[in-house]
Amino acid sequence: MLGLSKIVIGVIAIVAGLLILLFPDLLRWIVGVFLIVWGVFAVLGKK
Repeated sequence: MLGLSKIVIGVIAIVAGLLILLFPDLLRWIVGVFLIVWGVFAVLGKK
């Protein structure tokens, strides 16, 4: 299962990288949404 999660994270990273290269303005939206989700998880105490 750990190997599968590494593959999923890798695919997500590659797709995100391609999206950022193709649409540079999308970077701030991706970072903003990521930070909001990370903050919500931190407040709720989930990892």
